[in-house]
Amino acid sequence: MTDSATTALLKGVRVVSLAPNLPGPAAAARLVELGAAVTKVEPPAGDPMAEFNPVWYDELRRGQTCLTLDLKEPDDSEALHRHLAEADLLITSSRPAALARLGLDWPSLHARHPRLCQVAIVGYAPPDDNRPGHDLTYLAEAGLVDEGRMPPTLFVDLAGAERAVSTALALLLARNRSGEGSMATVALFDAARALAAPRRHGTTMPGALLGGGLPQYALYPARTGTVAVGCLEPHFSARLAAELGLERLSHEALRTVFRERDATEWEDWAAARDLPLVAVRR
Repeated sequence: MTDSATTALLKGVRVVSLAPNLPGPAAAARLVELGAAVTKVEPPAGDPMAEFNPVWYDELRRGQTCLTLDLKEPDDSEALHRHLAEADLLITSSRPAALARLGLDWPSLHARHPRLCQVAIVGYAPPDDNRPGHDLTYLAEAGLVDEGRMPPTLFVDLAGAERAVSTALALLLARNRSGEGSMATVALFDAARALAAPRRHGTTMPGALLGGGLPQYALYPARTGTVAVGCLEPHFSARLAAELGLERLSHEALRTVFRERDATEWEDWAAARDLPLVAVRR
């Protein structure tokens, strides 16, 4: 839930989104939460997200004005430009070549709408911005897919959406200073590489400090379920040891003690003692 002060931060900012699927709509939804007015433009075939997951699709476009336009048709193209003339920000997620075919390349947009800013969500940074990809391929290329196992969520799409929002805010700030709009590219593979940095630097590799090597930052089987212990700071680890009656924390000692209760019981126990420990949800 977003508080009332946050929902007014971007009051008066007008956004047009041509971005289907997930990164663009997730970014647009976040901008709505911050108070922006968003117009979502879909092609006649609709947004594929509506078919993949209708409930999530409706959630992502909540609070937005939705239009259907065929941008290959001159009348609909002009209708889009009328919206862009009043907009502060345009979000796209098509490859540059596809935008150029519609006359929506940045030089053309900037010439017609000099105060408009654009966040262009692409798979890879220029000069590879016409290279195709999706969340799974970005994660796989970044080394974040375990052999034979699908990722549990769409990490890159959602991280890319947050990058798109922060980039949009930077563009709007720069526009307020200069009076002129500008464009920035958000490459989803860059988001994947950023997500992979802890593993690339060895921090979360199996047995590393944040990969289960520290007893106070690890997973333990309970009587039923599993507990996730995140007592990383010294005051938390000291309190955990004291509350459990342990002289020192060790994997062996914690494995033994956590077997005594259910994971949900341990979560309640930890909440009463202000400790970062929760039951793992499945």
